[in-house]
Amino acid sequence: MFVEKLPKQNKMGAMPIGRLMFNMSLPMVISMLVQALYNAVDSVFVARIDTAIGANGVNNALTAVGLAYPIQFLMVAFAVGTAVGMNSLMSRRLGERRFEEANSAASNGLFLELLSALLFLVLGLTVVKPFLAIFTDDEQVLSLGVTYLRICMVAGAGIFLHMGFDRILQSMGKTTLSMAAQLAGAITNIVLDPILIFGLLGFPKLGVAGAAIATVLGQWVSMVIALLLTVCGDHEIKVSFRGFKPSGESIKEIYRVGAPSIVMQGIGSIMNTGMNFVLSRFLTDGMGVSVMNVYYKTQSLIFMPMFGITNASMSIIAYNYGAKNYRRLMSAWKRTVVICVIVMTLGMTLFQIFPKQIVSLFDKKGTMSAAGIKAFRTISLHFPIAAVCIACGTLFQATGKGFYSMIVSLLRQLFALLPAAAILALLTHDLDCVWWSFLIAEGVSLAVSLICLSRLRRNELAAIKN
Repeated sequence: MFVEKLPKQNKMGAMPIGRLMFNMSLPMVISMLVQALYNAVDSVFVARIDTAIGANGVNNALTAVGLAYPIQFLMVAFAVGTAVGMNSLMSRRLGERRFEEANSAASNGLFLELLSALLFLVLGLTVVKPFLAIFTDDEQVLSLGVTYLRICMVAGAGIFLHMGFDRILQSMGKTTLSMAAQLAGAITNIVLDPILIFGLLGFPKLGVAGAAIATVLGQWVSMVIALLLTVCGDHEIKVSFRGFKPSGESIKEIYRVGAPSIVMQGIGSIMNTGMNFVLSRFLTDGMGVSVMNVYYKTQSLIFMPMFGITNASMSIIAYNYGAKNYRRLMSAWKRTVVICVIVMTLGMTLFQIFPKQIVSLFDKKGTMSAAGIKAFRTISLHFPIAAVCIACGTLFQATGKGFYSMIVSLLRQLFALLPAAAILALLTHDLDCVWWSFLIAEGVSLAVSLICLSRLRRNELAAIKN
C-alpha cells in the first residue's frame, strides 16, 4: 500500500510549484477555517444575550467568553502539539514499513491525548475561578466566565481525541475524511449555538452555558466521526488498546516533535492572557477585553487561510531543501510570500472598509461600535507585515532553523507586543492608543526576520545554490 504513495511524495520535487501548492494547501485552508469558526460562532450568538449587559453598556457575556479564550487556546495547543508529534512518528514508521510501530505510535498518541484531557478536566474543576478573578472584579463577568470555561474544560476530551484521530487519518493521506469530520463538528456547533443559548425548539434557555455545550458537542461529533473513519475500513494503521502498555520510547519520540509545537502555540495563549491583563487592569471599563475578543475571533478567519498555505509550503520547501533543489525551494518560498501578502492585504482592506459591519455582528446594542471600528482599522495595518514575518518563519522552520522562527514568534506575540501595549496603556490611559502596539511589535519582528533571512541565504541556502 505504501508503495502506491511514493509517486505522490515524488511530486514534491517534480509537479509545477503552483499546482502543487494549491493541491496541498486547499485541505489545510479548509481545516483551518473550520477551527476558526468554532470560536467566532460562539461569540456572535453570545453577544446577543440581553441579560448580560453591564452598567457601562458592555456585554458581560462577551467579556466573559473573551477572558476564557486563552485557556481554550491552550487546550488546542496541547491537543494539536501532541497530535503533530504523533503524526510525525506515524508517518515515519509508515515510510519505513514498520507498521506495528506505526500502530503503537497511534495508540500511545491517543493515550497522551487522553492524559491531556484529564489534566484540563482537573484544572477545570479547581483553578477556573481564581484564574478568571485575576482579570475582573465584576461578579457577573466572573460567574459567566466560570460557567463557560468550566464546561469547555471538564467536557473537553472531544477536542483532544478528535485531534488524535484526525492526525491518524492525515498520516495515511486521508485528508478528505479528515475534513469531513471537522465540517460535521463545525456544522453541529453552528446549529446548536442559537438553539441552546436562546432556548429554541423547546430546549431550555441556557445562555453562555449553551454556547459552551454547543462547542463541546461539536468537538465530540468530530471526534466520533474521525474515530469511525479511522477504525472502519482497511487502513494501514490499526488502532487497538487490547493489551496496551505505554511505550516510553514512543512517548519520547512524540514529544520530541510535539513539545516545541505545544510551546509555540502556547505563546498565543500567553499573549491573549497578557493583553487581557493590560486591558482589564490598566483600562478599567471592560470595553478593551470585549473589543479584543471580537478582533481575535474575526482575525482568525483571515490568518487561518494563510496558515494553511504556509503549512503546505513548508513541506514543499523542506523537501526541496533536502533534495538541494535551490530553484524550486526559492520558487515555492517566493510564491508563499506573494500569496500571503495578497491574502493579508485583502484582510486589511476588509477591516479598513467594513469594520462597522464586522463589529455589529458581535454588538447588538451598538455600544462597542466606536471603539471596535478604531481597533480594527489600527490593528489591521500590521497584516501585510505579519504576512512577510510568518512567511519568513515558514522558511526558517523548513530549513531546520526553528530557533530563528521561535525568536520571530516570541517578538511578534510576547516580547515586543506586551511591553508596548503596557507602556502605551500606562502613558496614555487611552484604549485607542494601545492598539498601535501590534504595528510596533510587527515592525520589530520584520527587522529581525530580515536579519535572520540574510544569514540563512548567506550560509545554508548558499551551500545548496551551486
